[in-house]
Amino acid sequence: MRKISILVIFIFLFFGCKQKTVVNPTFYYWKTDYQDKKVETAYLNQFKSKSLYVRIMDVDFNPDLQLPVPVSPIKFSDPIPKEPDIIPVVFIVNQVFNKIDTLQTIVMADRIAKFVAAKVKQAGKPGYRELQIDCDWTKGTRNRYFKFLEQLKANPLLKGKTISVTLRLHQVKNIVSSGVPPVEKAILMCYNMGNLRKYGDQNSILDQHEMDLYLKDYLEQYPLPLDVALPLFEWAVVFRNGKYAGISKRIGKTQIGDKKLFKQRENSILYDLLTDYPAAGLKKGDVVRWEQVSAKDLLATSKFLSRYLTPRDRNLVFYHLDTDLLKHFTNENLQKVIASF
Repeated sequence: MRKISILVIFIFLFFGCKQKTVVNPTFYYWKTDYQDKKVETAYLNQFKSKSLYVRIMDVDFNPDLQLPVPVSPIKFSDPIPKEPDIIPVVFIVNQVFNKIDTLQTIVMADRIAKFVAAKVKQAGKPGYRELQIDCDWTKGTRNRYFKFLEQLKANPLLKGKTISVTLRLHQVKNIVSSGVPPVEKAILMCYNMGNLRKYGDQNSILDQHEMDLYLKDYLEQYPLPLDVALPLFEWAVVFRNGKYAGISKRIGKTQIGDKKLFKQRENSILYDLLTDYPAAGLKKGDVVRWEQVSAKDLLATSKFLSRYLTPRDRNLVFYHLDTDLLKHFTNENLQKVIASF
């Protein structure tokens, strides 16, 4: 009897002490001008967001200057609200690391550190605790990218700050060739999964089959602590003569639903353009694949991830904070997604 009592106590203590996931919901802000809009700020307040991930700039290689340069840096028409901390994000085009040597990466790291510090001040913040680098590195750029991250960590302006990186699905599965970046943590980008350029009616934003293929047998063993990013966006992928022709920013829900412009194929997300559409640079016969994400899709994704992610305190970041995108999701929709972790 005494042995049974001890066993019961052991089981109680084991499950009682089991680590739980604490989710901190927030957003990416991915525009070139920060404006404090009531609807967007209300979401931050409803979620009690402790931080806001703000894209500071892209970095690309300029062939004329033979240097990496900032592209479309953000400006701040309004200061960021007092409550959330800012997490600056810098997107670096992967090919940059094919164009520069180790000495140039040191210079780039220093310039990024200074540029980010100046932008954080413009945002009305006294400082920041975490810098995120967004780069879809490959086997060929891995060594130089990882060296850059080490140089960034060693920069005096980043002393005591956390460096995090974005992580794509293929980098989880192909860990041997992709390697593990030398940083404190990563954020798993659960979108842009499929082949965007492939003609067909697949949804390249969010695909359960791709998640099964790249994450199911690999995610649990990934060695870095992981935050998670989920999509709220939608887009129109254009094909001409069966070949990828780009993403049209002129096509939204209103245009795709106009039966004078488009005819939807049966049981498909493909739409045939019925007439020339000069305003969008499209021609009669072009095909648009209208891709979007539903609340149901997000919930299914979050339940899938929760089965394989190690329980811990993590940020759940929705991409991205935008009034028009938020109209498609109620607060209740997103709260269910948050709760499922």
